[in-house]
Amino acid sequence: MAPLTATNQARNNRAVLPVLIAIVAILATLPAQAADSVPHLQGGQLGLIWTLPFAGLLWSIALVPLLAPQIWHHHYGKIALFWSLVWAGPAAVTFGGSAIFYEMLHSALLEYVPFIILIGSLYCVTGHIHIRGNLHGSPALNTGFLATGTLLASVIGTTGAAMLLVRPLIRANDDRAHNAHVMIFFIFLVANIGGALTPVGDPPLFLGFLEGIDFFWTTKALFKPTLMLAASLLVIFYCTDLYLYRKEGRIKPDPTPDSKLTIEGGHHALLIMVILAAVIASGSVQLDTVELFGVPLEWQNILRDIVLLMMAGLSFLLSNDRIRAANQFSLEPIREVAKLFGGIFATIIPVLAILKAGQDGALAAVIRLVTTPTGQPDPVMYFWVTGLLSSFLDNAPTYLVFFNAAGADPMALMGPMASTLMGISMGAVFMGANSYIGNAPNFMVKSMAENRGIVMPGFFGYMVWSCGILLPLFAVQTWLFF
Repeated sequence: MAPLTATNQARNNRAVLPVLIAIVAILATLPAQAADSVPHLQGGQLGLIWTLPFAGLLWSIALVPLLAPQIWHHHYGKIALFWSLVWAGPAAVTFGGSAIFYEMLHSALLEYVPFIILIGSLYCVTGHIHIRGNLHGSPALNTGFLATGTLLASVIGTTGAAMLLVRPLIRANDDRAHNAHVMIFFIFLVANIGGALTPVGDPPLFLGFLEGIDFFWTTKALFKPTLMLAASLLVIFYCTDLYLYRKEGRIKPDPTPDSKLTIEGGHHALLIMVILAAVIASGSVQLDTVELFGVPLEWQNILRDIVLLMMAGLSFLLSNDRIRAANQFSLEPIREVAKLFGGIFATIIPVLAILKAGQDGALAAVIRLVTTPTGQPDPVMYFWVTGLLSSFLDNAPTYLVFFNAAGADPMALMGPMASTLMGISMGAVFMGANSYIGNAPNFMVKSMAENRGIVMPGFFGYMVWSCGILLPLFAVQTWLFF
């Protein structure tokens, strides 16, 4: 997406100002309430009609960019706001403004804001690291790039690793007659599977961390499945790339001749280390709690978010316009994520409330689908249902839906129900690679590759690759780990 002009940005700021004033005015008139006295939504009282705004927003995200890209480009924020109001307005009238205000504020302060701060800080810091130069796109070099990106994804996030490495990988292969497969495997490994080992790696896992899952639980539980999947894909890629490399013979002249790689802004790695330390510390230290309109806020999480914002700010101060121009850096992708996920976190509220009601809720069929006849959770079904939905809907809210369907008790899910949480985590992260819309970096990589002249397969063409390569590997993982 192109950066906003100064005029458009000023217009947006003026549009937001009245909304902020209205929010402050509402807050000023509301009494401070203790958490136990605040009215809550009762999921057992909600019908399926209250899930329609959530479904409408997700399908808008999936289809409108494909069917009406210009409308989406200019109005995606309005579309997200529309679905949020479709939920919040009638809900406030039906269940009372206080209950809806509390649920919205609870979701915003405990999930949405920390989520956006983490994604935004990693995006800003990695966006100020630029890899210059060009190498020869041989099978060995390409495989090394993919392996490096897979490792980095769990450290700086799938979006950060993808945006850092995709440009030099495109330059290395811009003379290849067959190069679309390089980007396809890049999406598989760097934009998705590589982020499975830490909550920083992929947004669904960070949501689990915010819900109480230990930082290193993911590393230990998903290490073997991630290693098996990544190693298999790297071997498949090397064999495929070697065959095509020998077949094409590199007849086309390289528009960007080989030159030594250099890294500008490497000192930003220190900022990434501070971000990781802050996230780990927030899950290891227990400080006092303060309440804001009945929402409990823990000081270790508040301090974490402050540190992350400081690192994002420092990334601008320690860099320059030349690096930002070389990286084509823009805040527009984060604006898009912030607006869309604002709508997602708002409209998902009734869905989560219904799921928490279990067999007494309107989504009891979903609970039965992932439950054995004896009433126990079925890890295999959690893996495949979470994964298949994550293939076409955003994997972060899908993870949250099934996390709640499994009871949302972090201690139980890390203990006797660990295989269930494994299924949810693996499905959300791994199967986000099944389509262009499964995870945010997927479409970003496709767009950047096409802008540099690589002919990428269409939506269904990509799925021929993903279904042919990934689904058999997922079937093997089902047999091995569940």
